[in-house]
Amino acid sequence: MLPVVILVGLASQAARFLVVDQPAKSDAIVVLAGETNVRPARALELLRQGVAPRVFMDVRTPDLIYDQPLTDIARGYMDGLPEASRVSICPIVGFSTNAEADDVSRCLQSLGAHRVLIVTSDYHTRRALMILRHHLPQYQFNVAAARNPEQFGEAWWTNREWAKTVFDEWSKLLWWEAVDRWR
Repeated sequence: MLPVVILVGLASQAARFLVVDQPAKSDAIVVLAGETNVRPARALELLRQGVAPRVFMDVRTPDLIYDQPLTDIARGYMDGLPEASRVSICPIVGFSTNAEADDVSRCLQSLGAHRVLIVTSDYHTRRALMILRHHLPQYQFNVAAARNPEQFGEAWWTNREWAKTVFDEWSKLLWWEAVDRWR
């Protein structure tokens, strides 16, 4: 009976463990590619608060939305921002956070940044932080969670989408720990 109670207790905290939200003063903010609404909004909020003077939005260069390159759509969005001069596209070709690290490094080198704040979806924060710290040890990384309650919540067992997100992210986290970290 005790093992079942322990297992249930640990499972109830599965979503909470995935989230790291520790924004800190930085030289640059990097918005990881993927979600294109909540992540950029969180980064702009932090930029306006003075957490960093510059934002890089990772945008996958091969992606099209209908017949429009995603980079063109992102550029149009950024050009309409009051902070447009402080927001840039970081072109990304990789499809995973692992692959994205190389592209992020290239963008950060052009700025001479040392302290970097990652903005990503809340459920992705722990894994993203681990991956970027591993691949780019020359930078001091912190992470800020972009929260989207439609996609993820800590009471994951109460919502089908949340449960799928927790399962998917735990699968990726375990794969990172068991396989990708050692490549």
